[in-house]
Amino acid sequence: MPRPPLSLSDYRAAIGSEIGRSDWVLIDQPMIDAFAALTGDNQYIHIDPVRARESPLRGTVAHGFLTLAIIGGLGPKVIPPIEGTKIGYNYGFNSIRLVTPVPSGSRIRAIFIAKGAEQRAPGQVTLTFGVTVEIEGRIKPALVAEWLTLMVSE
Repeated sequence: MPRPPLSLSDYRAAIGSEIGRSDWVLIDQPMIDAFAALTGDNQYIHIDPVRARESPLRGTVAHGFLTLAIIGGLGPKVIPPIEGTKIGYNYGFNSIRLVTPVPSGSRIRAIFIAKGAEQRAPGQVTLTFGVTVEIEGRIKPALVAEWLTLMVSE
């Protein structure tokens, strides 16, 4: 459930702090297969469990872009909006690193750190977040990124 809105000054005061942490999300083979079908990325390490068992990965893994795409659904559930804004848009990434493959059947969650909050124009605020996607039970994260969102009042 989304948090109540924060003022721009409250966001700025939170810079360097965790601003949201998602629930765990299961990344199972049907999700991976559906993503492969949508994107046309049918590499065997994603969609062929038998062949993938013989690979260095020892089984199928999620597409890196699937892991990245999930951020867009998790963020709005846990990141509070800016007071007075009506909608947020994905504005891009300053950096993305796919650190560790996500094995099929794993659970992941995203942790969002406030890194910036800048007024762009009247009714527009750009928020910058450090994002770490963790894999349950693993030390290394699946992904680390710096994500930009644009909050708009109209």
